[in-house]
Amino acid sequence: MLTVENLVKDFKNIRAVDNISFKVSPGKIFGILGPNGAGKTTILRVILDILKPTSGSIQFDNRGGKFLKDNLGYLPEERGLYKKSKVVDVLTYFAKLKRLERQTIPGKIDAWLERLEIPNYKNKKIEELSKGNQQKIQFILAVLHNPDILILDEPFSGFDPINQQMIKNIIKDFIKEEKYILLSTHVMEVAELLCSEILLIDEGREVLKGSVKSIKSEYGDETYNIRFKGKADYLNQISGIEIIELGNSEAKILINGNPNDVLKQILDHVELLNFSKVEPTMNHIFLEAVRKKHR
Repeated sequence: MLTVENLVKDFKNIRAVDNISFKVSPGKIFGILGPNGAGKTTILRVILDILKPTSGSIQFDNRGGKFLKDNLGYLPEERGLYKKSKVVDVLTYFAKLKRLERQTIPGKIDAWLERLEIPNYKNKKIEELSKGNQQKIQFILAVLHNPDILILDEPFSGFDPINQQMIKNIIKDFIKEEKYILLSTHVMEVAELLCSEILLIDEGREVLKGSVKSIKSEYGDETYNIRFKGKADYLNQISGIEIIELGNSEAKILINGNPNDVLKQILDHVELLNFSKVEPTMNHIFLEAVRKKHR
């Protein structure tokens, strides 16, 4: 278990992280969400020991320090590569820093270049690669030593949709391997699709935390999509609903009364093709949670 307890980080008179706690379990993605400047990257840098905490603790399997650092793989938001060097030289240098056995390094490099569909770039200079392919090299640097913990800061930034899906598939494979994955992003839709549990932060403070399922349940309302055969006018005659959107054969409605009673009234008027609850998006939940916090 990767455990962060009561983490505080101050920069002079600014508190960038204010008493943050969470746990990351194996085989799951834990998401840290929030707008730019919320403190996400600062939390990651403290875990990585790039920054020292003002107070609080970080442990992996009840151990910290060197044991934690040796088991980390980090994909930073701000990419940094030796652009005048060849791809193979950059990857080899990093592999040696991570103390991989020398005889295994060429095979590991070839395997990852192949997996990310860039084997032909092995002997090219970094600066000759497109931005997306440079980011693939940065991703390989994070995973080449097969770490137990992966820290991914905006991992899909700069990738086109095809390569985004490629990286998502690799991350899903890491979940099957029971790795600990910490993902930081300001793109709520990414976390909604990938994360099992999330921490929403704003101005360095926790806004809400928990499983995606439980948070959606807490913040969801009785909004439904319906599709039907018949005239739509009948909806205006039903008590206990608010029409959000209305078309010729479909509508989005907010039910203020008993959903079963409303459903019965709908069935009395038309042939119902679909009746499905609309889940709130993480973006909607975040905005609502922040609004409640600042009341």
